[in-house]
Amino acid sequence: MPLPTLGPRFEEWQIALHGRRVIYQIAGSGPPVVLIHGMLNSSSHWQAVAESLADEYTVIAPDLIGHGDSAAPRGDYSLGAHAASIRDLLAAIGIDRASVVGHSLGGGVAMQFFYQFPQRVERLVLISSGGLGREVSPMLRTAALPGMSGLLSLTIHPRLLTALRGGGTHLRERGIGAGVYLQAIARALQPLENADARQAFLHTLRSVIDIHGQRVSATDRLGLLEAIPTMIVWGERDRTIPIEHGRSAHEAIPNSVFQTIPRAAHFPHLEAPEELSSLLEDFLGRTRPGRIDDADWGAVLARRSPRSRRLGDAAA
Repeated sequence: MPLPTLGPRFEEWQIALHGRRVIYQIAGSGPPVVLIHGMLNSSSHWQAVAESLADEYTVIAPDLIGHGDSAAPRGDYSLGAHAASIRDLLAAIGIDRASVVGHSLGGGVAMQFFYQFPQRVERLVLISSGGLGREVSPMLRTAALPGMSGLLSLTIHPRLLTALRGGGTHLRERGIGAGVYLQAIARALQPLENADARQAFLHTLRSVIDIHGQRVSATDRLGLLEAIPTMIVWGERDRTIPIEHGRSAHEAIPNSVFQTIPRAAHFPHLEAPEELSSLLEDFLGRTRPGRIDDADWGAVLARRSPRSRRLGDAAA
């Protein structure tokens, strides 16, 4: 199936995958780039970056299951399930291989996508990514506690969202960066007025975070990215996930690139979209697509998986 040729406008589409509604936005034409959002975000948060990349690339940004306007069924919200859903979406719209960009939770999904489907990944970009260490903000650890569903149902209401949006607009008009956060929070919280969306959020959160911090780590498999051009980007003011996670991942991934954005915190695509877009355009333009075929995966694993014959009791 040929890829649709669209203008730079970020257009919203929907598709029924396995009987469930999946929303995605798409813009531009050229080599495919997939943008994967983070917790309580949606494809719309990528708009500025997507429209910047769309002059040279086909940009696809899905709403993860349980996020945005995609369905929020009772089911599996693990990183593996999200990765499989993205694989199915791309296959259904005719995209075999792509450069994959993930922010926060989306970074964990992007790494899981590579691990499950390495032959479909040409490049990997991790932005303030989860899955690279245990530490995470106290707010997210607290949100994983039992009883949060009832608390969310009591606190999320239209007046709160209106106040957040208004406060964010006021701060941005005064040139205060915190306004971006308030607007992002308002957009993110709006779906949580719905009980199914609240449960989907909590299932997703608890699949990766508990009271002690992040439960899922990719650090033991980062070396597998040796054949895939990889860039790690972090906001220097990030207080949600420590920047040290990005530096450590850069050291563990052969030939990776590590970039920071001084004026950004945890949402570089919202706080500094021009700087992030410039980094992405440079990285995508100067690196050649990596390629791992099915036959290569065993060799990649074997090089990093030493083995030896065990001596049994008979040899003792």
